[in-house]
Amino acid sequence: MEPFFTEHFGNPSSSQHTYARFAKEQLDRAAGQIAELLLVYPSEIIFTSGATEAVNLGIKGCFDAYKKRGKHIVSAKTEHRAVLDCLEYLEKQGAEISWLDCGENGEIDLNQLLDFIRTDTLMVCLMWGNNETGAIHPIRKIGEICAESGVLFFTDATQAIGKMPILPKENNVSMLALSGHKFYGPKGIGALYLSSGNPRIKLSPIIHGGGQQMGLRGGTVNLPGIVGLGKAAELARIGMKVESSKLLQLKEQFEKDLKSKIEDLRVLSEPVSRLPHISNVAFKGVSSTELVEKMSPELAVSNASSCTTGRGRKSHVLKAMNLDREWRDAAVRFSFGKYTTADEVDRAVETVSKWIDHLNNINSPL
Repeated sequence: MEPFFTEHFGNPSSSQHTYARFAKEQLDRAAGQIAELLLVYPSEIIFTSGATEAVNLGIKGCFDAYKKRGKHIVSAKTEHRAVLDCLEYLEKQGAEISWLDCGENGEIDLNQLLDFIRTDTLMVCLMWGNNETGAIHPIRKIGEICAESGVLFFTDATQAIGKMPILPKENNVSMLALSGHKFYGPKGIGALYLSSGNPRIKLSPIIHGGGQQMGLRGGTVNLPGIVGLGKAAELARIGMKVESSKLLQLKEQFEKDLKSKIEDLRVLSEPVSRLPHISNVAFKGVSSTELVEKMSPELAVSNASSCTTGRGRKSHVLKAMNLDREWRDAAVRFSFGKYTTADEVDRAVETVSKWIDHLNNINSPL
């Protein structure tokens, strides 16, 4: 990225001089790197400021372009706030939202999805993997249902990208949102995959001015961020298999060791298929808010997503899973990354155990 801050200042949206043409080549190269990760066409990649903008462009842009065809959307309350906020906004614009029920492990009922789909259903919005529990939806089956029903399928793959194969075309995904910082790219850059065939998706832009990116996203693009996103996609594609295996081993060891040391805990979303790097554990009888505060700065953990805690709210995901309040209020999200070591996992287990014992002792009756 550094040369694009210090040497190469061309605007890829121009075409009248060498500097702009070089910039356009780098933008196209980055699109190709992301396309290779997803096994899609480079022309199907729209660059955004992150997954939140990609979600807004995909969901709002699709609704505005196709609302004469139908205003009914199917989703689940366990979606990221970016998706939920878009859908709540569209309800005010005349959309009708049907909400799928979620079990205590975060799974949806595919029979209920089939029952919800109507002749006026425009799209289904369901994330690839949950950002709080790691629960993975049966994307292939959802895509098949949508394809057979003639319904568009939007998925937020932000948490899963770089951790497992994400192949929208193989899974009948019409639109897919991703964010660079979730797989070691820069913050403030993301992309929207937009199917160009079977079906070919058209969107109404939500940012106007300049006509960049096929008229779908006006404004000068963030070329340094795009270059970084492309490189991160390339590295993720090369190293994903090894990294995912390592993350899964670390997570399984972490959960096993916690279970051996602490009574009355529950690994949420188990035994549903889960992402390799997320573990959400509830410690019965302990306040997760108090536990998170006690463990800081030894551990950087949370009891909700960053977008939820920023609003001063507890997890809407756990509430939507219909967990008993004693488990919801005791849940802590742990995540593991490329640079996490086995020694760090051991220290994390010791830290959690220490503070669980402390809180149990001070809260126990005399």
